[in-house]
Amino acid sequence: MSGLRSWIARRLLLGVAQTVAVVLLVFVLTEALPGDAAVAFAGDQPDPERIAAVREAMGLARPAHIRLGEWVGGLLHGDFGTSLASGRPVSGFLADGFGPTVLLATVTVLLLVPVGVGLGVLAARREGRFTDRLISSATLGVYAVPEFALGVLLVTVFALRLGWFPPTAVGYGTDLLAHPAALVLPVLVLLARPVCSLSRLVRAGMIDALAAPYTAHAQRYGIPGFRVRYAHALPNALAPATQQLARTVDWLLCGVVVVEALFVIPGLGTVLMNAVADRDIPVVQGLAVVFGLATVVLNLGADLVTHRLAPRSGVAA
Repeated sequence: MSGLRSWIARRLLLGVAQTVAVVLLVFVLTEALPGDAAVAFAGDQPDPERIAAVREAMGLARPAHIRLGEWVGGLLHGDFGTSLASGRPVSGFLADGFGPTVLLATVTVLLLVPVGVGLGVLAARREGRFTDRLISSATLGVYAVPEFALGVLLVTVFALRLGWFPPTAVGYGTDLLAHPAALVLPVLVLLARPVCSLSRLVRAGMIDALAAPYTAHAQRYGIPGFRVRYAHALPNALAPATQQLARTVDWLLCGVVVVEALFVIPGLGTVLMNAVADRDIPVVQGLAVVFGLATVVLNLGADLVTHRLAPRSGVAA
């Protein structure tokens, strides 16, 4: 138990260090963005006095280390700053885009886990047979299609030609749960590539686990095949797949810009695109910090789950 506690403590300390690095990196990168936000906000053909006044009002005239200290102090109190373009708190932008993005991510993950794991286990049980070749070929082919191309294809066929689903989420606002038809095509696009990668990882892990000595030993003891597959082999096969699942959830929560832009979904990806176009630095910084923290937390959680599933595998070491 002491070894497990020591391992968890090390991972948590690493997570804190990664969080600090994310905050510093976000500030440095946004400071290094080309152009001048004051010039952009001063209007067309601004005079130097106007630019200087805007810089003073935006706080850009202060030294960078002072602005960094104030920004970090605000983050520690849950204050992400104020939008330069609208004067709204950055937390308001996060709240506006958080709902649609989390809804898309939740629905996608709820479908991803059973479909991806189920296809991987089915392919592993039929290794070398027609079912295995069919699943492997289909997942490889679908994975090779970019999200925007698959999205355009689905919209063309199922929305424009057949009229089964709406082509975009325009007119539905942020309450997409009340309009499930608007979620079908975006979720299919988001689901396509993660299902392929997860199922292939589970297949490979399941084949290795079924060929491992402990599996043969369990069979010699007369343990039923169902229990050998799902109580002994599957947890070890899921250990590497857990890391992939964490990266997928992180990708989903961080706002899939292409999918949200294609289907006009007002999620975090759309908020980020608008903020970059407006050179709204506080919003960009706030979103980047949230995305970075989500990555750190999800990877820590994946390490803990992996360590629990296969503590001797060394995957999460």
